[in-house]
Amino acid sequence: MPSRQRRERATGGQEEDEATEGDDRDCLDIWRVRAMEMTNRNMCPNSKPDERNCDGLLKHNGGDTEITVPLSCAVIGKKKVSPMEGTISLHNFNNRKHLVVVKRSLCTWALATAVLGITLMILHNEMCPAIYLPGSTYALAISSLISISTVSLVILILAFHYKDIRLFVIDHNVLDWRIAMTRSRVACICLELLVCSVHPVVIYWWTPEEEEDDEGKPPSSLDTANASSPLCLSTRRGSTLHDVEILLSTMMFLRLYLVHRTILLKSKVLLNASYRTIGALNHIRFNFRFLLKVLMIKYPARTLMAFIIFFWFLTSWTLSLCERQILATTGNMSTALWLTAITFLTVGYGDVSPATGCGKAVCLFTGLMGVASTAMMVAVVARKLALNKGEKHVHYFMTDTQMSKRVRHAAANVLRECWLLHRTDVMKGSGREHRDRQRRLLEGIRVFRHLRLKQKKLRDFASEMMDFEKMQMIMCDLSNNWNSSHRELELRMVSMEEKLDTLNQSLQQTTRLLNEALGLQGLERRPSRLSSPHR
Repeated sequence: MPSRQRRERATGGQEEDEATEGDDRDCLDIWRVRAMEMTNRNMCPNSKPDERNCDGLLKHNGGDTEITVPLSCAVIGKKKVSPMEGTISLHNFNNRKHLVVVKRSLCTWALATAVLGITLMILHNEMCPAIYLPGSTYALAISSLISISTVSLVILILAFHYKDIRLFVIDHNVLDWRIAMTRSRVACICLELLVCSVHPVVIYWWTPEEEEDDEGKPPSSLDTANASSPLCLSTRRGSTLHDVEILLSTMMFLRLYLVHRTILLKSKVLLNASYRTIGALNHIRFNFRFLLKVLMIKYPARTLMAFIIFFWFLTSWTLSLCERQILATTGNMSTALWLTAITFLTVGYGDVSPATGCGKAVCLFTGLMGVASTAMMVAVVARKLALNKGEKHVHYFMTDTQMSKRVRHAAANVLRECWLLHRTDVMKGSGREHRDRQRRLLEGIRVFRHLRLKQKKLRDFASEMMDFEKMQMIMCDLSNNWNSSHRELELRMVSMEEKLDTLNQSLQQTTRLLNEALGLQGLERRPSRLSSPHR
């Protein structure tokens, strides 16, 4: 029987080896076919994406061919992994790493381009017509630069989303890039393109018939420059071009949404593998909201002050831009800074007020943001002024010590007043002195009770301060002490049982010895009794 089982095992092992060799041959044949297909595909480089090549294969993802591994090549029992599969995984990993780096650089360049366009817009509104006139070469040059920066920003945004879609394809291992184009993603891309493409597309010119003065001469730049310089289209004050220009200029600040994306892509939280691993295990999404919370916890004062200062200057300049078209006092930057500050702090002295609808909208938005920022500032200041755990423990320990001293002094005062009242009764003093001593005794008892109540409240609050970790440590120590006491008690009980067993054995031996001794004495007495009658 054993020899038959050995032969069956040997036969089964040979069959398994032959099956494995057959699978390896099939894998080699399939990879040869794949290699020939790849060679034929490389011989047809002019094939278009998403169309069939000369070898009948379908290309996806803009020319990047996805290679699939057949299930017949994987030996499940022995966990074999083909070399080509490992090469594909490594290639996808390297490609993903490259896409992440490119996305980060594209976002940085997009933010730089957006800031450049906003800076050019601010310079144009500040210098025209104070330094150069509308329709001049400088005005047209700056307007052209703003348009060029806008076009570059749109191209960078498109490239960023293209890389993002490719990254999605690699992460989810899909073959068709159109799977990534959901409605929300398409709507987000369209909204970003709309926001980034908005800029003041107004051709600056003047019309001599409209701008000639009474003598028939066009005004010079020195005449148009004043403390609250109007816009470049101030000669058409009654038209709607002013409102369109102001609206397009202020909407360029919406491009600053790229700041949070750049901060997120360059933050150490996102680049740290430990953060991402722990976040993935706890189902945490690493978005800008999470990053903002982390910054508010680590650097609350810096983050809040940076936001307030930036928002203050931004809204002040926007308010001055809105008020320049009617030559109001709030068109001056200093007055706009003052109005923004008192509106942000919800003070509202009423000495200055916006005159245009745009200025009123800016002040309303400033007031709303001021209320939210003030609430956050109060929370940050309260958090900074609060004591930490160690400081609280030290403070309440010293307070409890001082309170204990006061309680002891109050108790001693009560005893003294009792003794003095007793001495007054013994010595039969006057009724006035007796009443005075009773009054002092009652006052001492009241002070003693009040201090005891304060001490009780303080200790209750200090006991509430005890954190869970400390309570857990105390409970662990108590449980360890109980376990050690239980073990000692068990050892003592075992030793007592052993001693009782020894004592029982000793008693049994003593009883046996006594019985033997008594038996011998009885035997000795019997012969003596039997021999006494013969005598």
